[in-house]
Amino acid sequence: MALPALEDQVIDLRETLNEFIRKTEICHAELVQAQRETKRELNQLSYEMRLFIDEMRSFKDEMRLFKDEMSAFKNEMSAFKDETVEDRKRMNKQWGELANRLGTIVEDIVAPNIEGIARRYFGCTELDSIMVRYRKRNPKNISQRREFDVIAVWDDSVLLNETKATVRMEYIAEFAAFLASEAFFDFFPEYRGKTFIPVFSSLYLSEEMVRALSDAGIYAMAMSDDSMDLLNFDQVKQA
Repeated sequence: MALPALEDQVIDLRETLNEFIRKTEICHAELVQAQRETKRELNQLSYEMRLFIDEMRSFKDEMRLFKDEMSAFKNEMSAFKDETVEDRKRMNKQWGELANRLGTIVEDIVAPNIEGIARRYFGCTELDSIMVRYRKRNPKNISQRREFDVIAVWDDSVLLNETKATVRMEYIAEFAAFLASEAFFDFFPEYRGKTFIPVFSSLYLSEEMVRALSDAGIYAMAMSDDSMDLLNFDQVKQA
């Protein structure tokens, strides 16, 4: 009876061994498949990493190019700024020269009319001297100098003309204050006792400006029709 039992045990052992071998083969196959999947995933990851590195290298190159372009743009903007500053300086200079030239042109228009105006309105006939754009030092204060646009002198009269290409009310006020201080006779004491004729001239004077000059006792001279003329002779004369 012992022999069959031993035989059964051998059979069971063989079946168990076969089952173990089968499962081992299955596990080995699964392991091989897993290794293959892992290798494939690693290869895919390696490929993606290479792509990422290439993209980063390309991005780095683009950033370097962008940096160079920004540097070039910054240099261009700096050059443009410098050019703009120079252009502004040049334009300011040209405007200043034009303004000075315009002032000179107006003075050149006014000055030749002084003698005729004086003859027509004030009876001044024999002109002794006329000074245009005359600069003089104050004898009472040698550190003080002033330019006078036109000074015309006769035996018994002296005419002082102030010319402005562009007129502002403060210019009229400043001229009136200068006259009121009698500083003119500090510069020219030899003219004291002469009839004094103050004139403010420009190509155009508004009604408000003419009124302000009349109130200050200053004759207003501007273009009238086709020649220079006094616009407030009667008002100042009556005052």
